[in-house]
Amino acid sequence: MSDRPAVTSRRTANLATPTDLPAEATRDLSMALTLLLADVFALYLKTKNFHWHMSGPHFRDYHLLLDEQAAQLFVMVDTIAERARRIGGTTLRSVGHIARLQRVLDNDADYVTPSDMLAELREDNSVMARHMRDLHDLCDEHRDIATASLLETWIDEAENRTWYLFETARTRAV
Repeated sequence: MSDRPAVTSRRTANLATPTDLPAEATRDLSMALTLLLADVFALYLKTKNFHWHMSGPHFRDYHLLLDEQAAQLFVMVDTIAERARRIGGTTLRSVGHIARLQRVLDNDADYVTPSDMLAELREDNSVMARHMRDLHDLCDEHRDIATASLLETWIDEAENRTWYLFETARTRAV
């Protein structure tokens, strides 16, 4: 006998998370957090992809840098998803959901030069910081101080990743 009826009934259950945010704020903020979460997952996987496929004379340094950056991204995942739930929204449900929402472009190339890897990740982190600033503005609009506070740390971390990738890829002093 199949478990389908139980699964179906769970799909229609109302989550009804208590929050004092208005319905519009819950909708707007949870959607924006879900977009951010899709981007974080996509950037995490891209960073790990480049970490796994790094080669060349600076292999060890780049390999370790990208592993550190991927770990920093992964730490954000649960906090973002739980914040969306805590304010009364829902969040990602599958890899397909991530693929439909992510703004970070995948790189499935068989070979990417180390300098191109660093440049691509630098740009992705810079764009992510910009998206987080936009989300911070939305938090201010809806008076969501807790999410804004989290974003301030994540923006700083994205800027730090961008800076490290920039400095690591520089070929000569300015």
